[in-house]
Amino acid sequence: MTVISRLAAAARSVLLALCLGLPMMVGGLSPAAGQGAGQAADPLPSWTEGPTKAALLDFVKAVTEPGRPTFVDPADRIATFDQDGTLWVEKPVYSEVSFAASRLRAMAETNPALKDEEPFKTAISGDEEAMGRMPFEDLKKIILLALRGVSVDQYRMEVVQWLETARNPRLGRLRRELVYQPMREVLDYLRGNGFRTYIVTGGGQDFVRAYSQRLYGVPPEQVVGTADAVKFGYDAAGRPVLTLEPSLLLEDIFGGKPEGIHLVIGKRPLIAFGNSTGDRQMLEYAKAGAGARLSLLVLHDDARREVAYGPALGLPASEVGTFTQALHDEAKARGWFVISMKSDWKRVFSFEPMP
Repeated sequence: MTVISRLAAAARSVLLALCLGLPMMVGGLSPAAGQGAGQAADPLPSWTEGPTKAALLDFVKAVTEPGRPTFVDPADRIATFDQDGTLWVEKPVYSEVSFAASRLRAMAETNPALKDEEPFKTAISGDEEAMGRMPFEDLKKIILLALRGVSVDQYRMEVVQWLETARNPRLGRLRRELVYQPMREVLDYLRGNGFRTYIVTGGGQDFVRAYSQRLYGVPPEQVVGTADAVKFGYDAAGRPVLTLEPSLLLEDIFGGKPEGIHLVIGKRPLIAFGNSTGDRQMLEYAKAGAGARLSLLVLHDDARREVAYGPALGLPASEVGTFTQALHDEAKARGWFVISMKSDWKRVFSFEPMP
C-alpha cells in the first residue's frame, strides 16, 4: 500500500468513527482498548507484574474478546468501586466527615451549644485523629446535622469549593491529590474496554457526585451512595428547590450496597472493588453471578507510602476502613483477589515518580 493510499484509508477510518460516534484510534488500535499486551502500551503501568495484575488483564480479555464463551455484551459490562480507601485515602477520617466538621464550625457561630455536645464538640475542634476513632454512628450524626436545611445545589457547590483547599492532615497533601493512581488506571482501562464504571460508596451520594466526574471520570448519575432524604419546595423567589433532610433513604453499606446496585443500576456487576467489611456483601453479590466474575479488595499494608491498617495479617486495628482477618480469610476461600498496596502497586499516587 502506498503512502497516499494509507493516508486515504486512515482518513476514511476517522470519518467513519466521527459518523458513528466511535472512539478515534491511531494505528488501528486504541491504547485504551488493552487488547494484546504486545500491541499496545501497558494499560496498568503503576501495577507490579504479578498474579493480581495478570488477573485483571486476563479477566478483561475474557469478557471482551468476541468468540470466547466468556464474552459479555458491552451493555452488561458493569464495574463497581467503593470510594473511601479503594479510590482515595480515607485516613485519618473520611473526607465527608471532615467537610461536615467544617460546616459545623460555621453553624456553631449561631448555635454555640454545639461546642459543648459530643460528637459535635470533637468535630468542631477539627481533631481528625480523634474523629477517626469514633464509632460509625457518631460520624453519621456529624454528617446528618451538617446537611440540615441546605439545598442540594448549595451543598454540592460548597463541596467543590472546600475540595479546592482541603488538606489531609496526616499526609500533608490536598485531598483531591490523594486518588490512587493504580485505581485511576483501572477505571480508564475498563472504560476503554466498554465497561460502565460506577462508584458504590457508603459515603453521601450528593457529596461524591460533586466531584466524581473530575476526580474519577465517573459522571454523577453513576454514583450510588448513602442517599439522604430530600424535600421539594420553593425558595424566596418562588423557584423550585430540593433541600436535604437529616434522615436517610438508603444506607449504602454492608447489605445496602447490593440493594443500592439493584435500585440504581439494575444489573449485577461483573467486577467489584472494595477495601473493608462494609464492601463484603457487594463483592459476594458480584462474584455470585454466572460467567466470568472478579472481586478484589485493597489491603492497606504500606505504612511508608500511605497508612497501614487492618487488623488483618496483624496490621493495626482501625475504626475507619476496617479489614478484618475474617474478611481476608473469606477472600482467600472465595477466590477474591487481595490487592497488597505494598506489593502490587509500583506507586500509590500520581505525584510519585515511577520507580
